[in-house]
Parts: sequence; structure tokens; C-alpha cells
Amino acid sequence: MSHDVAKEADQAIATINKRTGRNMPQAILTGVVLIVLVAACLYLGEAAYATLVAIFMMLAIWELRVDYATAGIRIPTIALWICAILLSAGTYISQSRLTGLGITTAFSLPLVALAASSRIAIAHSRIGKAVEHKILAAEHERGNFAQDMKTFDQQRQATTLTNVCVSLFSLLYVPVLASFLIICMHGEHAVVHACFMLFLPSLGDIGGLAFGAWLGKHKLSPRISPKKSVEGLLGSIGCCTLGALIIGAIGYGISGMLEKIWYFILLGVGVAIVGLFGDLCASMIKRDLGLKDMGHLLKGHGGVLDRIDSILISAPFIAFMFVISGL
Repeated sequence: MSHDVAKEADQAIATINKRTGRNMPQAILTGVVLIVLVAACLYLGEAAYATLVAIFMMLAIWELRVDYATAGIRIPTIALWICAILLSAGTYISQSRLTGLGITTAFSLPLVALAASSRIAIAHSRIGKAVEHKILAAEHERGNFAQDMKTFDQQRQATTLTNVCVSLFSLLYVPVLASFLIICMHGEHAVVHACFMLFLPSLGDIGGLAFGAWLGKHKLSPRISPKKSVEGLLGSIGCCTLGALIIGAIGYGISGMLEKIWYFILLGVGVAIVGLFGDLCASMIKRDLGLKDMGHLLKGHGGVLDRIDSILISAPFIAFMFVISGL
């Protein structure tokens, strides 16, 4: 009897994994660990939070380096790491954080462009192994390993222009967008602002995943992301809106939330839509590179960017909403 129950449970988990496209037990465990980590940094203070953001920037850049290497594109990892630290530190310590972000971005753009145009390359055996692992994963996913290897050999040396453009895109996509997570982390409601920045897009992801797996029938963008559905988007909007109201009530009190309820509703709906756009952008990058995941550091979630893509793209929108609403 117990064997039958265990078998049915395994089959149910396998069905859920197939519909969601990820290992859900691993994903849930990883999510819990990330929540505890973020909560600990928020408890320790703004400096710990800014440091955590910088660390995730550097991990995401490392994974992007490997991803791009499968297509023969080289990005200056060390220069991007330096810029990630400068952007997070400059944004954090500046009296006007938006000004600090602008100044460090203006400094970082030419630095990254110069580093990307350089012919200096630092060889590392781990990169080769990681690229091989990515191509083997593509073989397992699509069954055309020979073609993948042929394409990789043909594109092993990307043009300087391609390297520079992709490197600048990487700078804007990761460190610059991530710095918006630090901009609003100040004042009396610093922790509340951080919760909006980090947890609201994640609630949208959870809602989209749950409702998409449960009710998803109408594909949203089959070519870019076959698992995204209209039902998932509606679930994401519902979870984001409810989450915005709950976080607002906890952070500002019931009366404070009701006073600006339409801002919170607009914030929830907007984050769900903008977060979906971030997911689709990441899916387009993966599809162009022929990859299933952006990395492997977060079990059940793929790469770091697979986990934070909606957070990154939503951060400027949430910061803008804070400004116009006076929150």
C-alpha cells in the first residue's frame, strides 16, 4: 500500500516537473534558502543588502561569460566585475543615489567597451569545460550535437564589434539594472522597499508558474517561451496585486495602504507584465544561444539570471512608482 502511494506521489511530481519545465522539489528548496539569505541581509542592514546585490551581479556575469562563449563571444569578465562593484558601491554611498548610479554608469561604459575591444584574453580550463557542458546539454535537449559543435567551431572567434556590443549590453542588463535594487533601499521604509523590489516579481513568477501549470491552455508566445500561457499571466497579475497590497499593508499600515491603494494595484499589475517581459527577454537570449538554462548555480532554477531576470527588469519600474507615489 505504501509502495503504491509513493509511486503515485512520484508520478504526480514528475507530471508537475514536466508541466513547469523544472525540478519543483529542488526549486522550492532553493527558493527557501534564497529567502532566508535575503532576509538575513535585510536584518543585518543596508550594507549587507548592497553586498548581496553585488555578489549576485558577479555570479550572473560569470554565467553570462560561459553562455556567450558557446557562441564564440567574449565579454571582459574582470572589467564587468569591477564595474559591478563600482556601480553597487557608488549607488549605495552617494547622497543622491540616482546621481551615483549615473556617474558610475558613465565611467563603466567606456571601461567595458575598451576592455571588450582588447585582444587580451585570459584562458581558463574551467571555461572550456563549462562550454562543453553547455553544448552537451544542448545535445541532450535537441539531439543535434554534431551541428552544435560545427556552429561553435565556425563562430569561435566573434568580431570585435560583436564582443563590444554584447559586453555593453551585459553591463546594462545586469549591473545597471541591479543597481536600481539599491536606489530605494534607504530611509524609514528601506526594508519595505527592498521587499517590493525582490519579492513582488518573485510572487509574479510563482503565480505564473502555478496557474500556468494548473490551467494553462492558451500559449502566450509559443516561439519564444512555449511554457508561458495567458492563464499564467493572469495568475501572475493576481498574485502580484495581492502581494503588493499585503506588503503595503504590513509596511505602511492598513490606512496607509488604503490611502494609496490604486498605486499598489497599479504596481502589482505593472510588475507582473514587466516581469513577464523580463522572462521573455531571457528566453530570447537562451533561444538565440541554443541554451536551455543560463547557468546551473541555483538548483531547480537554472542560472542566476533565470532566477532574477524578472527582478532586474522590474526594478526601474518599481523605483519609478516609488517616486511618483511618494512611498
